[in-house]
Amino acid sequence: MTMAATPRGLTTSAVALLLALAAVGCGEVPSDEHVIDEPVTVAEIEGADVAHLTLTSSAERRLDITTTTVEQVDGTTVVPNAAVIVDEHGGFWVYTNPEPQGFVRAPIEIDHEEGDLAYLADGPPVGTSVVTLGAAELFGAERGIGH
Repeated sequence: MTMAATPRGLTTSAVALLLALAAVGCGEVPSDEHVIDEPVTVAEIEGADVAHLTLTSSAERRLDITTTTVEQVDGTTVVPNAAVIVDEHGGFWVYTNPEPQGFVRAPIEIDHEEGDLAYLADGPPVGTSVVTLGAAELFGAERGIGH
């Protein structure tokens, strides 16, 4: 088998191999410079037992976060039962959505439930945006479950 030599003495096969290896390496970032965006950022809120969660837009889409607003029915503040989460101590909460991709857990006190609504004795004011789908995932993220 005869190999053609390049002007610098490298065979055509060696040049092809070097070009292939160089192409594979293009676009790679050294591991010390590789940054992966976390899907959620959890920031403590000074003086509170809850945190502020910020999701990336792709994480919000992947979790299919759905919200609605706190309403008033027959003079009582209500949220859908789907918005209510219960912590390990039996406390009731909802996740508010104060700004795009931002979420904060808020305590609620349930007076009673009727149909698919929780009638509140205490909680966020009417008009507050609350999470109805994805609250359990937010709770897990806030508590560091899955990290």
